[in-house]
Amino acid sequence: ALMGCAATEPLPARTYDASGPVTGLSGWNELVITTRDWTVWDEFLTRQAGWELRAAQETSPALNGFWGMPSTAQGEERLYANIGSQSGFIRLVQLDGIEQDVIRADDRPWDTGGYFDFNVRVAGLRELRRSMVAQGWQGDSEPIQYTFGPFEVIEWIARGPDGVRVAFIERLKPTLEGWPDLKIMSRTFNSTQTVRDIGKARDFFQGVLGMKIYLEHVGASGTPGPNVLGLPHEAAAEVDRIVYILHADGLNEGSIELLAFDGASGTDFSGKAVPYNIGLSVLRFPVADLKQTMAAIASRGGVFEGEPVRLHLKPYGNVAMVAMTAPDGGRIEIYEVLEP
Repeated sequence: ALMGCAATEPLPARTYDASGPVTGLSGWNELVITTRDWTVWDEFLTRQAGWELRAAQETSPALNGFWGMPSTAQGEERLYANIGSQSGFIRLVQLDGIEQDVIRADDRPWDTGGYFDFNVRVAGLRELRRSMVAQGWQGDSEPIQYTFGPFEVIEWIARGPDGVRVAFIERLKPTLEGWPDLKIMSRTFNSTQTVRDIGKARDFFQGVLGMKIYLEHVGASGTPGPNVLGLPHEAAAEVDRIVYILHADGLNEGSIELLAFDGASGTDFSGKAVPYNIGLSVLRFPVADLKQTMAAIASRGGVFEGEPVRLHLKPYGNVAMVAMTAPDGGRIEIYEVLEP
């Protein structure tokens, strides 16, 4: 989401206390989409993207309390994966017996609250796009080809089922390496939040969760014209896009991208960003020792939404899981796989 803009002066340095305990986090390994109809996603993921169904189950009764749902709520979950990949999963949750809203209905990229998109790499973006448009996907712009540093890419950010946006990125030069399972659409690897206050968001992800900067960027487009975020052409050269990509190990793999617009504002959807509402609702982070991670995060000022709950979560088995909410409403769930 950051691409297609020219770099300007770097942002003022901001210091975070790195002396606190290491939290035990790495990247998230799955994202959750609460959907009205999983069959639409199944069609796209298996037939167009070349993924596979990895696991299916009924929702756990313990999920009701964990997600703040009434006891009448029930449903099913389906986990999809890029064939061969061991991370970057998409978990679909379809619910009955509960009233639901759409998290980011009628939104634009500069609207804040919840998760704006997730990223995948693709092979043959233009061909894939033709079939997706025929299935109802719509972009914020046409695919944009641009150069960023040493990379030449094509990117298309499009809205699909349940109002979920996906950033599809095809590397043109240099040749992409280290993605052997990329045939049509890769595993998910990054997710973006459009935020109101970039400093407050950084305080949470860097200060509380202990994440490191993978990439920092600020700038507007070099000239007016089309841009992947759908800004009016004249505004594209005037509105700075401020970006931080963050990860506990400083990687772009299960990373969080913070995006802010300096000169464009819109609606805030944070109040709708609850996990049972429709859309991209949760990022899930596995850890080796949940108790230790919680203690480390709490010592850095982190606040959890209650005590851990025990869930049966295929394909992992029984897990202990706890939740947090980022400043702009993005829900984070941290879990430990328990012994059988």
